[in-house]
Amino acid sequence: MTEALRWWRSAIVYQIYIRSFADGNGDGIGDIAGLRNRLPYLRRLGVDALWINPWYRSPMRDGGYDVADFRAIDPSFGTLSEAEALIRESHELGLRVLLDLVPNHLSDQHARFLQALSAGPGSPARAWFIFRDGRGQAGAEPPNDWRSNFGGPAWTRVTERDGRPGQWYLHLFAPEQPDLDWTNPRVRNEFSETMRFWFELGVDGFRIDVAHGLAKAEGLPDVGGIVWPPVAGAWVEHPHWDRDEVHEIYREWRALADEYEDPRVFVAEAWVHDSERLARYVRADELHAAFNFDFLLAPWEAEAMRRSIEATLRSHAAVDAVPTWVLSNHDTVREVSRYAREPDPAHPGPLLKLDDVLALPADPALGLRRARAAALLMLALPGGAYIYQGEELGLPEVEDLPDEALQDPGWELSGHSERGRDGCRVPIPWSGTAAPFGFSPRDTNAEPWLPQPAAWRELTVAAQDAEEGSTLELYRRALAIRREHPALGDGELTWLPAPAGALAFTREPGFACIVNMSADDPVPIPRGAVPLIASDPLTHDHRVPPDTAVWVTTAREESRK
Repeated sequence: MTEALRWWRSAIVYQIYIRSFADGNGDGIGDIAGLRNRLPYLRRLGVDALWINPWYRSPMRDGGYDVADFRAIDPSFGTLSEAEALIRESHELGLRVLLDLVPNHLSDQHARFLQALSAGPGSPARAWFIFRDGRGQAGAEPPNDWRSNFGGPAWTRVTERDGRPGQWYLHLFAPEQPDLDWTNPRVRNEFSETMRFWFELGVDGFRIDVAHGLAKAEGLPDVGGIVWPPVAGAWVEHPHWDRDEVHEIYREWRALADEYEDPRVFVAEAWVHDSERLARYVRADELHAAFNFDFLLAPWEAEAMRRSIEATLRSHAAVDAVPTWVLSNHDTVREVSRYAREPDPAHPGPLLKLDDVLALPADPALGLRRARAAALLMLALPGGAYIYQGEELGLPEVEDLPDEALQDPGWELSGHSERGRDGCRVPIPWSGTAAPFGFSPRDTNAEPWLPQPAAWRELTVAAQDAEEGSTLELYRRALAIRREHPALGDGELTWLPAPAGALAFTREPGFACIVNMSADDPVPIPRGAVPLIASDPLTHDHRVPPDTAVWVTTAREESRK
């Protein structure tokens, strides 16, 4: 396979949370028309591909991850013809397009589930899903002790056609998202046909939602005392997470992708906290890439970050795969706000949820400085990377959304104990000094579906567009250098000696990255090196201050010119 056909090994992919990217029709909700209008912005930014969160027909009980029809566009986003035009226009600009595939569950409004409810126990229609009789007297208790990711039991009991309480169905997420049974060949065939449908329209691949959750243990045993994620990252056999049986499914998908002259690509959302287990998803006959969430969750500490990078590089090299680095996405607290908090020794662990973040004091300026440095670190590492929309603007988490504005299902299902993920999904600001900040057309009065903070007037694309030193300009310059420099993208790195609290490595030919995470004194750059770009100003003698990263051309490369 030519290097051009192995594009994912070095690609920078930009994540589009479509509801919050750009509103083209003035209803306050992002859509395909808005995205098409902003394609030149993405081309100028310098990314290689787009990943678009679900745009399929959906009741929107979970932001589109409750899919009612995988082969239709939700009317709030546009039409299928508009989607085809977007794919074509993206390709004309040199941008590949990845869609989101949601194979673990469907919407409870999907025709298949409605048929299952109507057909009754034991029917072929119910075999698409995981229906079971309840336990206890008259089946009044759930079939096992599994819990929903959004809070509460992972089972809901249905009322049968005769009005009596009936079977229970499994939903690892919201009750409106019944899990599919992937032991059913008809389920597998349906998804293969769906993927072919989009591949024939020109889609370049899929991001796989909950890739670690499709297989369930035979007999659906209780979770009991099994802890997930496992303590210290050690693997444990869990009845519905990261089971070995899931890899059979992905070998089938890889064979399908490889049928195309320009092979289609899969990237896994697999919340697997052991680097060797994660690497199993990207073996040569399975998926092409998998998000490295261990890197995302690593604290701003040099030792912890280096351990994460080394483990990832080692495990991926063992299966001839490349890492896929990521700092944030639509499910996690934005990195600016995570890095604004110092780790709490009394409550160790990753700052994954907003409630964990809110419990700690914040230094917003510190968070932005660290996020800018983390961006240069990520973009210098071997492999590909994903940028979540607004990351290039330095957007923080919106931590003070009013309760009445919250729409994430976790807010309701947790009994209002968890605020959920809305704070990282607020529509991004494009221009102007007041909401909607250019998100909607100028001649409309639509309010964005989530309120934007007034302080974002200083973070709009327009405000940062030509501002020397802005976060947007930092990303543009870094991506331009990355595209041109032969050392960056796929490849290897070699660690350099660095003071405690700092990281430094070289990549050949002629490149080095130095990140000062907490060293007491500014860190020197290699002798003879020339700075290419820095996340914040260096000292007068070209040393790297705390919470700063720099890329340099090394003396070896300079001697070749």
